[in-house]
Amino acid sequence: MLEATLDKIAEKIISLDEASLTGLWEKYKNKMETFETSKEWEKSVIIFFIINSVRVKNHIFNEQILHQQKKQEPTVKFPPGKPDLKLVK
Repeated sequence: MLEATLDKIAEKIISLDEASLTGLWEKYKNKMETFETSKEWEKSVIIFFIINSVRVKNHIFNEQILHQQKKQEPTVKFPPGKPDLKLVK
């Protein structure tokens, strides 16, 4: 059941337009940076990371398409071990 719910959420997120989401990025970044012990703050954090995940997904997708068109090796390779994550403030 959890997987089915996540699948439905992913389907909805995939259909969102990156340009429209990018327009909301600053708003949710500011909300996230202003910590509150509220459901609204929690939702703003989730929304902020959804926006970022769509942007990253599209970037990786576009890079892979370009590399396929050029018949080159893909440059996106995920090394073993810990992912390279950065703290967003």
